[in-house]
Amino acid sequence: MERYETTDRRPLADRVEDGLMKYILQEPVRPGERIPNEFQLAKRFGVGRSTVREAVKGLVSRGVLEVRQGSGTYVISTSALDDDPLGFGKIEDKYQLALELFDVRLMIEPEIAALACKNATKDDLVRLRRLCDETEKLYVTGRNHISKDIEFHTCIAGCSKNQVVEILLPVINTAVSTFASLTHRMLMEETIKTHRSITESIEKRDSVGARCAMIMHLTYNRQTILSILEERSGPGR
Repeated sequence: MERYETTDRRPLADRVEDGLMKYILQEPVRPGERIPNEFQLAKRFGVGRSTVREAVKGLVSRGVLEVRQGSGTYVISTSALDDDPLGFGKIEDKYQLALELFDVRLMIEPEIAALACKNATKDDLVRLRRLCDETEKLYVTGRNHISKDIEFHTCIAGCSKNQVVEILLPVINTAVSTFASLTHRMLMEETIKTHRSITESIEKRDSVGARCAMIMHLTYNRQTILSILEERSGPGR
């Protein structure tokens, strides 16, 4: 049975999520293979099944696991586990992290979208449209869309043809996965609508439209995090 440091003040589900990530890497459980069931994991980590459920949900949102109804939970990628070059994973308050990441994204991503309008090639535009459509399809069918959502934003950054922007991608990628793990599809309609607007504006080489669409996309997301934080703080605090 796993033991946890008493000095670790993070929520138990977060610690179990880390333990499950470690288990996947060390076992190893390769992409396409199934992890133990909820009961077995609860026994292994010495926690309740509801805590295991939360931990699994976190890894699903990060694009590591996929729950297949009637079959079990499968590993679909392990690359996401090591993709934290800036050390964001060490920040305990994920809601505050998400909020501060949006502050940074609002500083840079609208201008990245505007630059993409100027520098995207025809092949870039074809790929961007495909990723927009694929992300939307995964979203509406209830499948894990996070990896594809990250690809979509990565493509926009690539369209800018700016080498520094590409170096900053870990900020954007972490923001997308962190937001998804905290909100669980709360903004499906808004995300689909703004993704389309961003894509269409870049296709039309409309830098003002792309900038505005990206601001709207990020603002919807940021407001959701603020609302969650207000609910968590409770009345009178």
